[in-house]
Amino acid sequence: MQLPEVERSYSWTETRQIALEAEECGFDSIWVGDHLLYRDDAGGERGPWEAWSLLAALAEATERIEIGPLVAATAFHSPAMIAKKAATVDEISGGRLILGLGAGWNRVEFDAFGFPYGDRVGRFEEAFTIIRTLIKEGEIDFSGDYYQLREMKLLPPARSDLPLLIGSNGPRMLRIAAPYVDMWNTWHASYGNDPAGIPPLLDELARACEEVGRDVSEIGKTAAVYVQVSGGRGRAPGSSDRPAVEPIPSSRLPETIDRLESLGITGIQVVLDPIDAKAVEELASILT
Repeated sequence: MQLPEVERSYSWTETRQIALEAEECGFDSIWVGDHLLYRDDAGGERGPWEAWSLLAALAEATERIEIGPLVAATAFHSPAMIAKKAATVDEISGGRLILGLGAGWNRVEFDAFGFPYGDRVGRFEEAFTIIRTLIKEGEIDFSGDYYQLREMKLLPPARSDLPLLIGSNGPRMLRIAAPYVDMWNTWHASYGNDPAGIPPLLDELARACEEVGRDVSEIGKTAAVYVQVSGGRGRAPGSSDRPAVEPIPSSRLPETIDRLESLGITGIQVVLDPIDAKAVEELASILT
């Protein structure tokens, strides 16, 4: 279950309520988008709460459900700090964090917050190397074009089996991540929110795995699915280069899940319209 981002104004209290409802209804995981600021072509501006702060609070508020960023932009923090944040949130949660990672894409927030936008994939490659090494091995010396670390140790150490997820469909990004990640995710707009759009993306993942010598069956495949329940009015896209797609009516979600599973998708992240506790309860009643 994806938690609210910029669909409307919302408080931490409501976010907590939705998360607890998802946990009580039996959902497996809750996810937080890692974005900072959106601007649309009409001049509208929207911004969510900061993702890692929310994840820490959710780790304490919940007891069973897994949590994760979908996905954390490596450009928004130094990579060593992302590893530190991940280890801390995972500890607070009792080992329930899934660390989703990506390069980021929304130029508006890069410029507004002063983050470099150029060569995002090259920067991601270095950041990903640092993060995964610190999570799995606990220490690193690193000298790259963008990051330099000397005698860096992650103390207290992270859980060595903390799962890593890559949120990307780009061939270069997939080749970087494929040898190391446990999971892959695609956003609903990337396949038109239609299972028919999934096979080409899975083929791209398989090609990347073949190139780097990884068995693609070892990577869990997940997809976000945009679902409308009672009272839904549609969601505005994050920006003009991320066009809106049509939601799946909640009554069709069981059929959609079956189709996705038949294609090799092993998990979905539901993006609800509207995203509130009542909608979570309604969806749970349809799925059970």
